[in-house]
Amino acid sequence: MSRFIPVNRHQLYVLPPSVDEWLPEAHLARFVVEVIEQLDLSQLTRRYQGRGSAAYHPSVLLALLVYGYATGVFSSRKIERATYDSVAFRFLSADTHPDHDTLAHFRKTFLIELEDLFVQVLSLSQAMKLVTLGQIALDGTKVKANASRHKALSHGHIEKLEAQLRDEVQVLLQKAAETDAADDRDDLDLPAELARREDRLKALREAKTQIAERVKPRDEQAQKAYEAKIARRETGRQAGKKPRGPEPKAPEIGPKPDDQINLTDEESRIMPSHEGFVQGYNSQAAVDADTMLIVATRVTQQTNDKQQVEPMLAELKKLPETLGQVDALLADTGYFSAANVQACERSGIKPLIAMGRDRHHVPLAEYLAADAPKPNTGDPVENMAWYLKTREGKARYAKRKCTVEPVFGIIKQVLGFRQFSLRGLDAVTGEWKLVAMAFNLKRMYALAGA
Repeated sequence: MSRFIPVNRHQLYVLPPSVDEWLPEAHLARFVVEVIEQLDLSQLTRRYQGRGSAAYHPSVLLALLVYGYATGVFSSRKIERATYDSVAFRFLSADTHPDHDTLAHFRKTFLIELEDLFVQVLSLSQAMKLVTLGQIALDGTKVKANASRHKALSHGHIEKLEAQLRDEVQVLLQKAAETDAADDRDDLDLPAELARREDRLKALREAKTQIAERVKPRDEQAQKAYEAKIARRETGRQAGKKPRGPEPKAPEIGPKPDDQINLTDEESRIMPSHEGFVQGYNSQAAVDADTMLIVATRVTQQTNDKQQVEPMLAELKKLPETLGQVDALLADTGYFSAANVQACERSGIKPLIAMGRDRHHVPLAEYLAADAPKPNTGDPVENMAWYLKTREGKARYAKRKCTVEPVFGIIKQVLGFRQFSLRGLDAVTGEWKLVAMAFNLKRMYALAGA
């Protein structure tokens, strides 16, 4: 006769139950709590005024959010539900149940403080001997905004809609006059229809104003480039040289028909990605080549990575000196420019930025050939180009694709973070910092061997 373990779902406890006993010792949730308990949360706690009903401690809310992002639970409603359904979330919340409004408000309120907490986590990883800055790999990935690209309007389309709405307003006004003259009422609420179109016209005018403000930096840059060309041609004329080519044309100032704005998240942009074009942001991450820990992040509205080297160098300079010194920056060809190479040199960082696509399956004789002699030049670009072709340079640069790209793969495919929950550049910058902190804690947990 078969024997089974007896099951009684209505068994009463002799002593009060403890959620601590229900969670395995080597669990990620325990590691998250241990790390957060070592953080200085004074910047968060001092924001509480002490009035009204008792509040949940920031360490509890932060633990729930970090563990949620580390395990692919990003919705505040799902985190609230998990405090009832999941043993790990019950342990993190100490068997309390913060509601989704509290979690969402906490996440939105303390975005600025997350930058300091991110650095504190890095300092803890350094104390655990898990990270020492050396080679840093830089790359970016496009993350969808909390907005649809179908809600984007171009300047040209806005002008067409404005003309259409003005025509409709005139038709409604004419109909209102005819109705008043005939003293005939129908089911159409003319004042409401007019008000609706006036509101839409007002929204479209505001959208056009925002587009005009957005393109001002582009116009200023184009004007400076035009003036520089004129100055070079004039300098040549004064030197007795005949200028070549046609005279430069003055740039067209103002919005172009294809300049767009999104009505849901005005600060997001249409960006090319592997999935086509998405409404999103360009999320950057600098990753330690030895441990795959994210050491610096930023979010930009620019689709091109070429302008992101100097801002990331500034972020790296903010890190505590105790973390060590960055000695090399690895980046793909999208980051290459002479200015970026020189910026790395000025910062005391060796640039290893690809200058183009390398061939696959090079001939054996070329593969076995000795390194070319170092050029006798002070040009940092030429020196970098030579070093990248040496065996040592190739070996160091090869770490880039197996360092930063897997980080983005884990964040998007394993954690499932493919879209921001918040809106606006400042908000998504803070949320990206939260994602990076959650990834780092999960990576530290793995490196520490649980």
